Amino acid sequence: MKICTITCQNADNHGARLQCYALWRWLTDQGHDVKVIDYRPDYMRRTSHLFYFPKSIKDLVKLFVYLPQRIRDMKRHASFEAFSDKWIPRTKVYWSVEELRQNPPVADMYIAGSDQIWNTTFRNGTDSGYYLDFGGENVRRESFAASFATEELVPSSVDFVKENLKRFDKITVREQSALKILGQLGFQGELQDDPVFMLTKEQWDDVADGTGAGEKYVLVYDFYLGDDIKKKAQEIAKERGMKIYAICSAPLKYADKNFVYSSPETFISLIKNASYVVSNSFHGTAFAMIYNVPFCVLNRPDGLNVRMRDLLERHKLCN
Repeated sequence: MKICTITCQNADNHGARLQCYALWRWLTDQGHDVKVIDYRPDYMRRTSHLFYFPKSIKDLVKLFVYLPQRIRDMKRHASFEAFSDKWIPRTKVYWSVEELRQNPPVADMYIAGSDQIWNTTFRNGTDSGYYLDFGGENVRRESFAASFATEELVPSSVDFVKENLKRFDKITVREQSALKILGQLGFQGELQDDPVFMLTKEQWDDVADGTGAGEKYVLVYDFYLGDDIKKKAQEIAKERGMKIYAICSAPLKYADKNFVYSSPETFISLIKNASYVVSNSFHGTAFAMIYNVPFCVLNRPDGLNVRMRDLLERHKLCN
């Protein structure tokens, strides 16, 4: 069967890229011809310009104040794009849902998912492209472990989500909380583990690049560079006489080694070879579980904690 999947695959985030790859590989291993729709709406794009023409004195100041961050972001983006170029077969680029409607990729089935594609606190959660609003009526439409990421929809998005879910032939979601949301909207769904759990450790070993092998360290994966994770990581590292490694979007001063520009291949390897993982990330938690590495999860300040809680409850790991 010819299948096209769609997800937030262009995000510069290890989990986003790896769940995209996992679904592609799992479907391919089932004998299907699979490509990922390379969907890049305006809010998912990364600028390639270090400099731009400032329109005011304020813009001029921002240009130079944020220059180091833009350089860092561009270097990180390059490593994520290199991963996708190597591991994920994609369609041509679609810049908008209008382009998808006008010239949809040819397939027998479209699959939406996984990850936070329906998170209505973000723009993608109210983008009909992620609800498969393109292609002919004869194409089968399913979701695979899609996530709303929150316990409730943003109130203003309820009618939009309800209307767009009508075109699905089958809906599977990642969290128990998502089943509740579906029920409130009048839909039935099934629970489905995130795609990263569909691959074996040996299959993930094919992707891992060997970083961290033979070393003793606590790995930090922190989206918010907060003091709570710092305190916990330092406590564990001191107890066990280990160093602290960090794979975050910016360097951590308290880490002995930072992997700011590292690719998802390094991310997998660092978790695989870690003695302990401290994170506030769904996929940081997921890969620690896959590789049976001791871990602890801390709450995120943005409130997107239901994903980790549901995952741990399903696997009876809430302690």
